[in-house]
Parts: sequence; C-alpha cells; structure tokens
Amino acid sequence: MTARKIILDCDPGHDDAIAMILAHGSPEIELLAVTTVHGNQTIEKVTRNALAVATIAGITGVPFAAGAHRPLVREPEVAESIHGESGLDGPVLPEPAFAASGMHAVDLIIDTIMGNEPGAVTLVPTGALTNIALAVRKEPRIAERVKEVVLMGGGYGGGNWSAAAEFNIVIDPEAAHIVFGERWKLTMVGLDVTHQALATPDVVAAIAAVGTAPARFVGELLEFFGQTYKDAQGFDYPPVHDPCAVALVIDPTVMDVVKVPLSIELTGTHTLGMTVADFRSPAPDDCTTHAATKLDHAKFWALIVDALERIG
Repeated sequence: MTARKIILDCDPGHDDAIAMILAHGSPEIELLAVTTVHGNQTIEKVTRNALAVATIAGITGVPFAAGAHRPLVREPEVAESIHGESGLDGPVLPEPAFAASGMHAVDLIIDTIMGNEPGAVTLVPTGALTNIALAVRKEPRIAERVKEVVLMGGGYGGGNWSAAAEFNIVIDPEAAHIVFGERWKLTMVGLDVTHQALATPDVVAAIAAVGTAPARFVGELLEFFGQTYKDAQGFDYPPVHDPCAVALVIDPTVMDVVKVPLSIELTGTHTLGMTVADFRSPAPDDCTTHAATKLDHAKFWALIVDALERIG
C-alpha cells in the first residue's frame, strides 16, 4: 500500500500533539510538512509545542513552519481553559532539537502541494483554517491539485465554544467559509465524531502498557487534558479530537462519512461559526463536502497504540 502524503496544519494543543504522533508512527502516512496556526495558544507557543513534540516523538527530516498569528478579520482567541497557559500544560516539555523553517507556513503549504503530483497531497488541518484559506487565496491552483481536505472542526449537532459553534471554526469563521466553499473534496471530522473518541480508562491503560517515553508523554497529556475537560465541560473522559482526522486518512473504515452540503454561518447573533449541514434531501452530484458521523472507538484507539509501539 502506498503511504498517503499529508500536510498537518495544527495548533498544539494536547490532541494536536497526539495527532502528530499518530501521523509519524503510522506506515500508511508520509508526513510531508507540519505547519502551525494560531488557536489553542499564540503562534509562538503552539510552534514551540510542535517542535517539542517532534523532539519527543523523534520526528526528523520533516519541515516545520509557523503560519498565521491571528484570524483573517477577528481578534485572536485562545483555549487556555482547556490547554493551559503554554498550550500544552501538564508534561515537562524538552527544548526542541531543531528550529522551524524561516519559510511562512502558507508558502510551505503551497510549495509542497505544487511540488508533488496532482492528487498526491492531502491537507489535514486540526486548528483554525487561516493558513489553508490564505494558501488557496494566494495560489488558487492548489484547490484542484490536492487530493482532499480532511479537517478536524465543526459539527452538525452543536458546538463546544458556543451552543452552535466548534472552537476551530468560530475563532476564524471567515477562513472556514473560504475553505468549505472551495471546489476540493472536503470532509468535516467534527464534534459529532470526536466526542465519541473518549480516552476511557481501558484506553489509558493500553497506552501506558506500551511503556515508552512517547507513550508516557501521551499518558501525561491525557491526564491533564482529562482534568481540564472535566472541569470546563463536564466530561468524565476527555474527547481526543484532532487524531480523528489523521485516523480517517489512515483507515477510511474507522468512521462513517456521508456526503452533505456544508456552509459556515458568518452573521448569526447566536450562531456565528456554526457549520450548517443540510440533510433535508440527498446531496446533489456536484456536492464536494462530507461529514463524519460515527466512530469505531476500538479501531481508532488501536491505531494510536500501534503508532506508539512503532515509534518505540
């Protein structure tokens, strides 16, 4: 099987860190680049976090680049209540073994896509969609050149940062509007699925049994993440959002996906950033947007444990 080439655009973040580890440790994935974007914390903090995670996981030979430091239009907003002051509170992070590229993330995204064969690269954004929106506006040809966009964000059943909107979408809804509106294949891996990806005690035990430094790091992530999710949103076990998007690229059978028209609400008083899914009738033939609906919990976590075992 040929590995799927991906660009991971992220804002580490506890679940982004696990998404990085899953991508790195999965033979089904060829990680071409990691780009960072404002979101869970400032661009400076999430970029340092990404480099620290790479150091822990042994990710080498992959370019890292920092991107947009703020939304297209709105003021920046961070998720300190979930991810802490550093964006990755809990574990003690090492000093990064290498630095980010001097290239802007948007240019790295464009150059990587244009430097590969058409249909070769999948974009996997797990943070705000600012970098992706800027890239497709700067170089429109990437819209027809990528294989697809598989993003963690949104949700047709409600929000987590407001009653209607999910965090990654609502912090830059204009960028989301651009990305969802392009004519590339797009799959929304939203809260409808990621709230099924709970790190239950059996999951935590399976990760601990791996016994390696990266596995202990993931255990520490889940311990902190679990407590903040319990305090902030009442979850008994934390939902681990971002690796779900990577998992879908690795194994399309890990979740059910349906074709459905999706749009982003930009003006609602109570619904700003809502991802509106129109399930009223079968999606038209020219619909390019899809939504994940159901997760195979056991298969999902088996992918993460397997990746940790492979990293060693």
